[in-house]
Amino acid sequence: MKRLVILGGGESGVGTALLGKSRGYDVFISDNGEIKKEYKDVLIHNEITWEDKKHTESKILNADVVMKSPGIPDKVTMVKQIREQGIPIVSEIEFASKFTDATLVAITGSNGKTTTASLAYHLLKQDLDVGLAGNIGDSFAKQILEENHNYYVLEVSSFQLDDIKDFKPKIAILTNITPDHLDRYDYKFENYIASKFRIVEKQTEDDFFIYDADDPVIENWIKSNTIKSKKLPFSLNKIVENGAYIKDKEIIITIDNNQITMPIKKLALDGKHNVKNAMAASTAAHLLKIRKQTIRESLENFQGVEHRLENVLRINKVQYINDSKATNVNATYFALESMQAPTVWIVGGEDKGNDYRELFPFVNEKVKAIICLGVDNAKLMENFGNMVDVIIETQFMSEAVKIAYKVASAGDNVLLSPACASFDLFENYEDRGRQFKDSVRKL
Repeated sequence: MKRLVILGGGESGVGTALLGKSRGYDVFISDNGEIKKEYKDVLIHNEITWEDKKHTESKILNADVVMKSPGIPDKVTMVKQIREQGIPIVSEIEFASKFTDATLVAITGSNGKTTTASLAYHLLKQDLDVGLAGNIGDSFAKQILEENHNYYVLEVSSFQLDDIKDFKPKIAILTNITPDHLDRYDYKFENYIASKFRIVEKQTEDDFFIYDADDPVIENWIKSNTIKSKKLPFSLNKIVENGAYIKDKEIIITIDNNQITMPIKKLALDGKHNVKNAMAASTAAHLLKIRKQTIRESLENFQGVEHRLENVLRINKVQYINDSKATNVNATYFALESMQAPTVWIVGGEDKGNDYRELFPFVNEKVKAIICLGVDNAKLMENFGNMVDVIIETQFMSEAVKIAYKVASAGDNVLLSPACASFDLFENYEDRGRQFKDSVRKL
């Protein structure tokens, strides 16, 4: 019996444990932190052995294969020891994909991947039996075990791609690449870029690669590297033969002379970045033979993703917007770009080596006040202190929202778009976004 050791007892870890056990593996879960009670109950009920608050070497280094949770960096001592022993380390998507014959649509990118994945799922589920997994929804492994869909839309992070060996999606989508998570890549942008492009590594000429042709980082990489799959670019600026482009305020998607058109003004989501997300998701749907009418209707009624430019409430003619999912500068760039009114901006958190310069034009043009919400706001004060009349620091979401309420006037926006990770003051970006929404509702 092969021994499967899983590092990390969260959603992907427990899902992998259940799938592994059902396929005859001897399974053990080890988590250096505390495993949540809901997950412990599942493990106990399924008679899967586990430990938390420690890693016991003797129970881990006898593994045939290790599935590592994407949140655990390579520099952790236990991970180094596993590699030194020559034990293969895989991610959940690698392990799980071996147990399904489903058609996989995998989506990665620094920004837009959750919206694009949710939108692709929304387009496909009208006509196909499809699951949504990866960084989103229930674990991929668990869905293969319990629901066994014919198609999966997977939101895939660079951390998950770091530990793939044979993972091969039928359709790979790359939304964009901007510097992010560089702390995990020795602060080398090229390492992070290489990680993202692993999504196409095992693809063949029978597979498809949908990507942003306006992104200089992607374009440069494609020029100097070989990709075997069929390329389907999308662009706001140039005309493409196969793929998606804009003409006369319409999205035009062409695959082998088969065309679909869609007026931009009918899209449910605002902003240039969402036009691109819609192009990417619709190209995948068009490839999988979803009816044109279904694609058009689905794009018109898609409601968007929680914590991503989510309109919370309008109070005294001030719109409160939750964009807590903006954990990097580029995401906040899109948020500020789409603001049509003077904006009170709540920003800050755990900085991942951010360069704020690309935000300067928007801050000068649109932002009337800045509220810094982080343990250490020195870098924000230094960057933006001279650009706005009002810049205030706080470490409590409820206080940040009360200050915003005082500073904002009728017709303004209050935007939470942190440009940083949330771990200094919050459990995660969802917790941060929910606290924002709760505080707004209590005004």
